[in-house]
Order: sequence, then structure tokens, then C-alpha cells
Amino acid sequence: MPSSPPSVLDLAPVVPVVVIEDVADAVPLARALVGGGLPAIEVTLRTAAALGSIRAIAAEVPGAVVGAGTVITPDQVKETVAAGARFLVSPGWTDVLLGAMRASGVPFLPGVSTASEVVALLERGVREMKFFPAEAAGGTAYLRSLAGPLPQARFCPTGGIGPGNAAGYLALPNVGCVGGTWMLPADAIAARDWDRVESLARAAAGLRPQV
Repeated sequence: MPSSPPSVLDLAPVVPVVVIEDVADAVPLARALVGGGLPAIEVTLRTAAALGSIRAIAAEVPGAVVGAGTVITPDQVKETVAAGARFLVSPGWTDVLLGAMRASGVPFLPGVSTASEVVALLERGVREMKFFPAEAAGGTAYLRSLAGPLPQARFCPTGGIGPGNAAGYLALPNVGCVGGTWMLPADAIAARDWDRVESLARAAAGLRPQV
């Protein structure tokens, strides 16, 4: 029997959530993140450059585990996996989208924000999820309250998380990693200051001590 792919939740404490406007930035940006210790990179499907960026990172940055974020249709599942995406993240889910992600053969994190959605996914055999929008949906207090009755669910909270509150999420027993953008400040991206991005990534990678 083939082994299962490694969990996205266990690759690093932080998954950078990347919005790329220019495909030319994809490879140096990914190299900076990987160099800083953040190999799992979620490229969101919010720009025309997203698919080409996933393709470029997959081909040219061997240390990166590039994934696709904001996946909301079966067609996007097919397109991003064909481009080289090694994991999928959605802001929410339906049975149709869940079926497509499951059929893709790559790990996926469907989005949830309520206990009922978590229970519905557990019922369908899914134990790893994105908690979104994390701060608006109740933050650490809400996730802590889910850990008792639903200990089998593990989360990557995303939305409103930064260096000031990330450690609080990472301390929770049901959180494997967090998603965020704070290591990708707009001025650094505009200036193509990849050294600064790498430095911020390194600080983020050190948020959770090695066990």
C-alpha cells in the first residue's frame, strides 16, 4: 500500500498565504520563503498570475511545497494540480468541491468556521481543516472550545493572524500550523526586497520551538 503524503499541517508552523501579481516574482519570492524555513507556500487564486506562479515555483524551487489557495471549483482543483500544486486550500466547502479535492490525490484543507461544519467533515472522513476567518470566527477561544468535544479535528487557522497572536494559536492542541501574510509586507514585495522577506520568514519559522 502506498504511503500517504505528509500532512501540510506538519511542514512548518506558518504557511505563507501569497498573492502574486507578477509571475516573475514567484521564484525569488518562493526561494526567500524556503530559505527562511517556510517550505509550504499557499499561492492564492486571486490574480491572473496565480496559475503561472504555481507552475514556476513547482518547476524551479525544489525545496518548496507549493499549494493553491482560494480553491472554490472542481476546475480550479484540476488546473492547479496539473500546474504542480501539492496541496489545496479552500475558504469553505461543498460536497462537490470536497469530492474534487479528494479525487485530486493531493492533501487538502477545506475551510470551516462552525462546529457543525467540522462535524460534517469528520463524518466524511476529513480530519484536517482550515479555520477561516480565524479571528472573526472566534479566534483561539473558539478553537480551544472545539478541542474538547472534537479532539480528532486539526486546524490551520488563517485570517487576522500575525506575529502578535500566532503563538497563541500554535499553543493550542488542535492547531498544527497557522496561515498568514505578515512575512510578505507590500513594500518589500514592491521593492523586491527578498532578503527582508527571508528574514521575516525566518522569524516566523521560529515561532514554535522544536520538540
